[in-house]
Amino acid sequence: MSVDEAVRRHTLLARDGDEQLLGARLVARRKPGQWISAALALLVVAGIVKSLVTNPRYHWDVVGAFFLRPSILDGLVLTLWLTAAVLISSYLLGIVLAVMRLSTNPVLSSVSAVYIWFFRSVPPLLQLLFWFQMASLYPQISLGIPFLEPFVTIETAHLFSGLLAAFVGLTFDIAAFAAEIIRGGLVSVEAGQSEAAKALGLSKARIFWRIVLPQAMPAIIPASGNLLIGLLKGTSIVSVIAVQDLLYSVQLIYAQNYLVIPLLLVATIWYLILVTVLSTIQFFVERYYARGKGARTGFWRLWRGQLPLVPRSSPRRDVEVI
Repeated sequence: MSVDEAVRRHTLLARDGDEQLLGARLVARRKPGQWISAALALLVVAGIVKSLVTNPRYHWDVVGAFFLRPSILDGLVLTLWLTAAVLISSYLLGIVLAVMRLSTNPVLSSVSAVYIWFFRSVPPLLQLLFWFQMASLYPQISLGIPFLEPFVTIETAHLFSGLLAAFVGLTFDIAAFAAEIIRGGLVSVEAGQSEAAKALGLSKARIFWRIVLPQAMPAIIPASGNLLIGLLKGTSIVSVIAVQDLLYSVQLIYAQNYLVIPLLLVATIWYLILVTVLSTIQFFVERYYARGKGARTGFWRLWRGQLPLVPRSSPRRDVEVI
């Protein structure tokens, strides 16, 4: 910068009011639309809360009386057991299907693709009904070599109870989605990782379990958490085949006392509690597998970000200084 330019710049800054302009404080940009929408949202929430508290037809005393009823808790335990059993078995099957889908063997890849296509296309409720009616379609199931005498023959009428039909139907259905989640995670791992491991002389199984799968977990975990929550809620469809889960336990009670709304609220509150617990666990698991990839988001900051009741705006200069 020349001497003349420096003098000219000093002269411009020395004018009256320039010091006040340069010392202007930072203020947030006004967003009246956000404040108006937030106020309307709060009014709606207040109306809903008022209705929940003042409407006597909710029968909150009945909800409290039945919330810890033994039959309700038995249905809750069955729901949790079915969710855990289906999740474990479906992911074990999903790993096999994902590996088959990525295989260079065209037969294995085609079989896996057809399985995924079929079970993703058929609604889970329809699958449960088919498995529950398995005895009508196949009165006996034989194990052995085709066109030869079977080794074992099983009567399906005594085998496929409602609970087993629910377990098998949900497992086969969730396995198709789990296979796609796992396949997507495996594809996200760079091929150079496997090539480097092969150069070290590691076996394919060891490369998969020790190198590829751990690196695919950050991509697999978020979608798997969402699938688990969907599975927990989806187990309620087993009530149509008389499996006494949480929802069916509630239905048995209000079929006797006709207090439909309070009993449905009992099931709703339990599902809200379970999903909240699973969402919290999912957050910590995701943060564990994402360590070293950036700043760690705090738990409470995450939940505040999920429920922004008051609009937040970043500070901005109202006056620009040249």
